[in-house]
Amino acid sequence: MSQREWIEKDFYKELGVSSNASADEIKKAYRKLARDLHPDANPGDTKAEERFKSVSEAHAVLSDPAKRKEYDEARRLFASGGFGRGGGGFNPGAGGFGQGGFDINDLFGGGGAAAGDGGLGDIFGGLFNRGAGAGGGATRTTNRPRRGSDVETETTLEFREATLGVTVPLRLTSPSPCTTCHGSGAKPGTSPRVCPRCNGTGIVSRNQGAFGFSEPCDDCRGTGSIIDSPCEVCHGNGVTNRTRTITVRVPAGVSDGQKIRLAGQGEAGLRGAPSGDLFVTVRVRPDKVFGRNGDDLTLVVPVSYGELVLGTTVSVPTLEGRVGVKIPAGTADGRILRVRGRGVPKRAGGAGDLLVTVKVAVPQKLDDPATEALKTYLEAEKASGFDPRAGWAGA
Repeated sequence: MSQREWIEKDFYKELGVSSNASADEIKKAYRKLARDLHPDANPGDTKAEERFKSVSEAHAVLSDPAKRKEYDEARRLFASGGFGRGGGGFNPGAGGFGQGGFDINDLFGGGGAAAGDGGLGDIFGGLFNRGAGAGGGATRTTNRPRRGSDVETETTLEFREATLGVTVPLRLTSPSPCTTCHGSGAKPGTSPRVCPRCNGTGIVSRNQGAFGFSEPCDDCRGTGSIIDSPCEVCHGNGVTNRTRTITVRVPAGVSDGQKIRLAGQGEAGLRGAPSGDLFVTVRVRPDKVFGRNGDDLTLVVPVSYGELVLGTTVSVPTLEGRVGVKIPAGTADGRILRVRGRGVPKRAGGAGDLLVTVKVAVPQKLDDPATEALKTYLEAEKASGFDPRAGWAGA
């Protein structure tokens, strides 16, 4: 929609509501009109179809708080200036309003006003160029080079590699800067020249009556530069698909599913523009011995019943060798023993802990001497008054 149409159309009138109607009133009015005017309910009725389009257009603006605010502000500014009414009169051709020398271009940012000063250039920048840049702002005076897209890939590591950190090579096939023209897009020995039509901004302006419009320059296709002799390899884009191998340093302690960002290693930008980023998703294979709980490592060590009763010291593995863990006499099955500083390395320094769970291993078969010795022990245990089920289940 043109800027003139934004001012001349009365979206409130289209929906049959007042200018201070609530969002709920606007929604109800639109639903009723849309139901009555829908093409399915009026087959072959071109007038109803046009009204349906107008109603939908009005609802699209007034149902969006940001667009509605900008629309109201634009109408207010034009109404307060008395455009098209008596008094001093408005002469678009002379660029003046009455005797004050008012220039319509000032309203759209053409009269030297700074960006963001609240003029109509800011309002229409939001209405007509929403999403053109970060935060929905518009690029009005300079053409920004087109940044390359981000690239995603995956790598799979062994558990200990991910925990301790590792350097891995990654082989990628993606758009990269052309090695022939070094990303400029111009044939070696030549250079791009500034577009004479837009003076390198990539944007041209034109007037339609009292209104000014900005649009991408057709001569340079919005790039701001013209290549007379394109590179024969990349055909002037400055980018070619090629396979490359990069080395990625995976930090210690990376977890399964975590992403690593490598700035500038993604898809190359056109004609020397910045490259995108590379995001590497790390997949970690489970380990047969270790588990992980945050920065702590976990493992289960099998022990005999006698070792828990009498106490002992067992040798357990860590990421860097083995350590001895003391099991106190009378330790219960399933107890967790903590070995400090033997877990996953932390980014801020130090490491988590190693959590060792003791688990009784029950022999599947005993020889006669062992069986007789166990029977003797059970009789002695009973004689001592020990009952493993004392107080259990109401016993």
